[in-house]
Amino acid sequence: MQRCGNWLAGQLRLAGLNRVRVLPTPRHPIVYGEWLGVPGRPTVLVYGHYDVQPAEPLRNWKHPPFGAEIHDGFLHGRGASDDKGQLFAHVKAMESLLQSTGRLPVNVKCLFEGEEEIGSPNLMPFLKRNRRALKADAAVMSDTRMLSPDRPALTYSLRGQLAVELEVKGPHHDLHSGNFGGAVHDPLQALCEIVAQLHDRDGHIAIPGFYDRVRHWSEAEHQYLARTGPSDAAILHEAGTATAWGERGHSLYERLTLRPSLSVTGIHGGHAGAGPKGVIPSQARVKLSFRLVPDQQPEEIERLFRRFVSKVVPRTVQVAVRTQIHSRPALVDRRHPAMRAAARAYRRVFGRAPVWVRSGGTIPVVSEFQRVLGIPTVLMGFASPGDSLHGPNEKFSLKNYKRGILTAIAFLEEFARSSGRGVARRKASVPGFQTPGP
Repeated sequence: MQRCGNWLAGQLRLAGLNRVRVLPTPRHPIVYGEWLGVPGRPTVLVYGHYDVQPAEPLRNWKHPPFGAEIHDGFLHGRGASDDKGQLFAHVKAMESLLQSTGRLPVNVKCLFEGEEEIGSPNLMPFLKRNRRALKADAAVMSDTRMLSPDRPALTYSLRGQLAVELEVKGPHHDLHSGNFGGAVHDPLQALCEIVAQLHDRDGHIAIPGFYDRVRHWSEAEHQYLARTGPSDAAILHEAGTATAWGERGHSLYERLTLRPSLSVTGIHGGHAGAGPKGVIPSQARVKLSFRLVPDQQPEEIERLFRRFVSKVVPRTVQVAVRTQIHSRPALVDRRHPAMRAAARAYRRVFGRAPVWVRSGGTIPVVSEFQRVLGIPTVLMGFASPGDSLHGPNEKFSLKNYKRGILTAIAFLEEFARSSGRGVARRKASVPGFQTPGP
């Protein structure tokens, strides 16, 4: 991670940015660079992340996950689309402008982190300590998908996330299932009993109070999603399954975006190797991922979950809950000048206006940019639905990588023109960063 951050900083210097720094955090470094050569014009904060998901299971990859190989017009490898390839399109856009014209249309501050895939734990305190140094009019990031390889989309809504691990403990050590089966409550069985109570038969999350703050949307919003979003069949096709599941009364697209969800993302306990083993495990664990919608807050949902577990846990075992990720949902105003500038940029390069879409995923920094820096984030993605983000055989279209560079250039130019259309003109400040020790 340190080498990757240093390499990325070197690319910013080659592109022509100034004050490039690799800033230490307690874990992975933050890479910063800036170009503040047009005082009085808007300032854009370009964000991206250079960390990636694990590549396992390696046996499922057709090409080496870290080989960065090009085949059939695609770059193959972990991070090709999420988010190294999309991030790098912005770096090359700035390099293209600086090498050809000697300047950028707007002031730019680049902020690239190495912890997004684990919830950005060190970026959030960094933002709070350095809110003055990071002052900008809008942020832009490319870490989302288009509707298809030729159909651009601007994401204006993201779900939040609460990730927790629930551990159930029973006997002090593993037991022989023949000697103790039926006499001692199996912790793995107790865990399954708890998990089975998290949903009702209609797919609703059964935690009391869970839906109290879920926002109700207008009929116009429902109709817009039905008109512009993917069909149920398309979502099932991408998922590789023929059968839908979930909350009744909503389309699959609405279940993924307007409605919250709870997924079991991992479970462990007992013997997982080949062949049988007569064992009652001493403990079992499950990982759960809540996806939250406006106006749900992860802190409140965590309290409700802990209260629910305390009421349903069998008296024969003990439980512990560990929180791993807190991230708020985000909703971006589609009328903001930066969003309008992005829409015009897409039209210039792709020849058609983007579709405004909601995403069921979570990008923690978007809500934090709103809350801490007071700025919206333009989610200008160039990934395609078939890029296999977070899965084996991730790839990124070289055609859309190049179009991403051109769109990023066009966005900076269009946002510069927006400075005469109501965008506040901030003085481009020179940052003095406050960082913790490594």
